[in-house]
Amino acid sequence: MTAQLELKNVSRMFGGLNAVNDVTLSVDQGQVLGLIGPNGAGKTTLINLITAVHPATAGRVFFDGRDITRMRPHQIARLGLARTFQIVQPFPKMTVLENVAAGALFAGNAHSLADAHAQARDHLQFTGLIASANQSAATLTLAQRKRLELAKGLAMKPRLLMLDEVNAGLNPSEIDDALAMIRKIAERGVTIIVIEHLMKVVMSISQRIAVLHHGQLIADGEPNAVLRDPKVVEAYLGSKFAAAHAGGAA
Repeated sequence: MTAQLELKNVSRMFGGLNAVNDVTLSVDQGQVLGLIGPNGAGKTTLINLITAVHPATAGRVFFDGRDITRMRPHQIARLGLARTFQIVQPFPKMTVLENVAAGALFAGNAHSLADAHAQARDHLQFTGLIASANQSAATLTLAQRKRLELAKGLAMKPRLLMLDEVNAGLNPSEIDDALAMIRKIAERGVTIIVIEHLMKVVMSISQRIAVLHHGQLIADGEPNAVLRDPKVVEAYLGSKFAAAHAGGAA
């Protein structure tokens, strides 16, 4: 595999707080990486550094070998990096279709408004929202807004898609549906980084897991090996989870 995304000694300071501390990490083309860690570990901040929502205080970010560290967010999006947001905020005065079409126009290479609408309908069909296409986005349930967030990301034609707690607040059935969609996206060859707190979800879709704690990368590797790492157990999983997982794996 070829590294599609590379972070080299990336850090971000907020005042006196080192939110991300000297992280070096690579993600291969087509890989599904689970990014886990306690609340406040720096996971979303790391995604914000990759997408230039916040500039890195130190270090470099590369995509397909190209230094994107000082690019603007819209430039990075147009290279094929898309992300969802932990707190979903659709354009409430626009319809569901218009929300997704905006992504196609912004970074999905739609040639016209009609083309953007056509692409948006395809993504709404995929995410199960086509029946709500003409509704105001403000009327959607949480599960529907999560799907809309995913459809907006797909409309940008990503080669790398970062999902920030896309399953948060969903019930088990809704989570199963979301996982099925993520697997189908991965089957298209899209590289995926998943921030997730539900370990069963992480284990079911991740080919590799990276763990952040206090802004530092404390583990990175094959899922079962990472879950057995004493540093990960102590910082995040807890001894009960580790014992249960070991018992299940035996």
